[in-house]
This record gives sequence, C-alpha cells and structure tokens, in this order.
Amino acid sequence: MQEDILFQISNKLKEVRKNKGVTLQNIADEAGVTKSLVSQIENSRTIPSLPVMLGLIKALDIDLNVFFKDIISTAPGDNVLIRKREDYQPFTKENAKGFSYQRIFSKRFKDNHIDVVLLRLEKGARRPMVRTNAYEFKYVLEGSVEYTVGKNKYVLNQGDSMFFDANELHNPKCIGGDEVLLLVIYFFNEAN
Repeated sequence: MQEDILFQISNKLKEVRKNKGVTLQNIADEAGVTKSLVSQIENSRTIPSLPVMLGLIKALDIDLNVFFKDIISTAPGDNVLIRKREDYQPFTKENAKGFSYQRIFSKRFKDNHIDVVLLRLEKGARRPMVRTNAYEFKYVLEGSVEYTVGKNKYVLNQGDSMFFDANELHNPKCIGGDEVLLLVIYFFNEAN
C-alpha cells in the first residue's frame, strides 16, 4: 500500500461506522474481533490484517467498491514527495479532548510504515492512557509537556525530544503555557 492509504482506510471505517450509528461493540461483535482492536484500527494505532479489515467492512454492510471508491494513492516510483501545507490532513483519535492532529506525511517502506503528525495540545487537554502498535518519536516545537510512559513521567520543553516503545501505556499533558505543539513520528512495523 502507498502513502497514507492505511490511514485513509482507518478514517473511512470510523466515518462510516459513526454515520450508520453503529457502536464499536456492535461492529466488533459482528466482525468477530474485540472492541479494543476496532478502536485501535480506527485511531491508526494498529494495522489490521486483510481478513480483519474485510470483516469490519462487511460488518458495516457497505459494498467494497463503495468503501474503497475515494481511497487514493500517489503515483508509485516517485523518489520525491512534496506535501503542501494545505494538503495536511486533520484527523481525530479516540476520546481525546483538546488534541488536534494533522497528518503531514505518511509512507510505507517494505514492512515499515512511517506516519508524521503535528499534535497540538490545548491547556487542559485530556484523554485516557493509550497504546500504539508502533515506536514513537516526539519533538516539542512549542510549549512544555509532561509525558507519562508506563509508570514514569518526563518533562519536555521546547526543543526536547523523546523516543519510546508506544506499546507501553502513554499520555501527554500540557503544562506551563497555553498549548503545546509536538512533531510526532510513528514507526509501524507491518511484519509483526
């Protein structure tokens, strides 16, 4: 798969499910998977196998051709990819208040997938602790953030960075000023 196709699929799954008024539990039961797995797929925290993805689409009672109609890919073979600011894709994840995501770049290389995102945290932003089936690199562009990874807390200020296994429960918290701007790079390994 090219570019951010996996992320387009996860966003489309969430959009169709919500438009049809189907709960996470309903689609999970119908597809024979866990509610947690559906949530992780919709929030780009894990990459579904083909049978799971097809099961979810079937559970939504939508024709495959209709589902994939608007999923687009860039031309293969380009060694240079330029993405203009106006092409950045805003998206939402899980039950997160005050979290604004904007996808800058997404690319698959063999069995690895890299997703580059800008994350803006408003003061008082909150969400439950999460796991992502990836490694994550965080770079603080603006503000100060307290990052909990497992049982440890780390304070990062503008210019600081961190890298960690995001299979560990984690969560950021805006501290100090009004908001925090983070550059986030997710490293997914699709072979696992």
